[in-house]
Amino acid sequence: MAEQIEFDQAHQALQEVSEALENGRFVHVRRQLQDMEPEDIAHLLEASPRKSREVLWQLADPEDYGDILDELNEDVKDDLVSKMDPEMLVEATEGMDTDDMAYVLRSLPDDLSQEVLSQMDSADRLRVETALSYPEDSAGSLMNTDVITIRADVDVDVVLRYLRILGEIPEATDAIYVIDAENKLIGYLSLTTLITTQPDVKVHDVMESSSDAIEVTMSDSDVASLFERRNWVSAPVIDEHQQLVGRITIDDVVDVIREDVEHSMMSMAGMDDDEDTFAPVVKSARRRSIWLGANVLAALAAASVSNMFENTLEQMAAIAVLMTIVPSMGGVAGNQTVALVIRGLALGHIGDANRRELLLKEAAVGLLNGILWATIIGGIVVAWKGNWVLGGIISAAMLTNLFVAGVAGVMIPVLLKKMNIDPALAGGMALTTVTDVIGLSVFLGLATILLT
Repeated sequence: MAEQIEFDQAHQALQEVSEALENGRFVHVRRQLQDMEPEDIAHLLEASPRKSREVLWQLADPEDYGDILDELNEDVKDDLVSKMDPEMLVEATEGMDTDDMAYVLRSLPDDLSQEVLSQMDSADRLRVETALSYPEDSAGSLMNTDVITIRADVDVDVVLRYLRILGEIPEATDAIYVIDAENKLIGYLSLTTLITTQPDVKVHDVMESSSDAIEVTMSDSDVASLFERRNWVSAPVIDEHQQLVGRITIDDVVDVIREDVEHSMMSMAGMDDDEDTFAPVVKSARRRSIWLGANVLAALAAASVSNMFENTLEQMAAIAVLMTIVPSMGGVAGNQTVALVIRGLALGHIGDANRRELLLKEAAVGLLNGILWATIIGGIVVAWKGNWVLGGIISAAMLTNLFVAGVAGVMIPVLLKKMNIDPALAGGMALTTVTDVIGLSVFLGLATILLT
């Protein structure tokens, strides 16, 4: 219910702003934008056509540019950033968290990124360059260097006085990290423990171990899985020398989870998860044509099988009528398995230790469903066409294709993963090609042998 209310409010805001822009009420729009949160403005920009988007960006408060850019998808962000000069970019990114600043700069052309960095003060530049040195999909690119550290040999009272002197703590702070003289992480002190412990107790007596620290090279998907399983709000990040280099907070992990979901959904259609809804026509057509070209090759492979049995199709119209059923059923069954396996790979549920069991299980599911639907479809064909041989042929093809679909549904994503090819992008098309070719080959092959 809350999500529906939020959706309705966003839709209403978009409608009001669009009408105001059409009527030239720019002052009214500026006032509306001033009352909106950066994430809501980002949503409004993504939902607006390109001409309206440019006007809205000019009407937004420049002081909010950094926060707005951080919330935008990559395509929209790149389009807006390309129209900003380096001085404005420096002002926009001022005050942003290190990871957010690196996210904005990472997508800029190298020359523009270097120009922006050169105009930052030395401390900010060093932090951002450190974040940019890590791979884009790693813990290092997610982490923020804004952390509070203490020593283990001080009293709790000293820590409390230190926090009062600071006056404020970083957002999403639920623990203070304990380090030694070499900046190596040795533990952490939760805020709950801190405020409920007697002031004269030493930190080392109440701190927790640092065994759950995240390595800076860990992939962002693995980081998200850890946060999900252990219900973390934040977690420390260490380098290869066990030195504390930063922390990751739950808001950054939510972004990773959202991006992974969008990536999986869009990849199923061969599209970029950051594609702008209102991207230029030529740009969108060029991106999609690549996937369509790959699909044409797969369709031609299936069509070539039909072409091999052209004489059979000419002699029996019933074959032509029924030939689409077998590959269609195999494609649906196989894609169910592919979706299951892709999810299992993403969650880390599938590995060398259990891959064989999964393969046997899905093969058994395919065999059982094959027997069931071979019997049903075969019976329907016999009753419909009055031909027992034709019913037996489609039953055998159905059984074979559903069994193959179960096996291929496991093997294809696993093999693609080993080849460093995204299973979500290519798995469905590869599976459909396999089931089309196998289904048509068995069905038309048997029909050629037994009916002609």
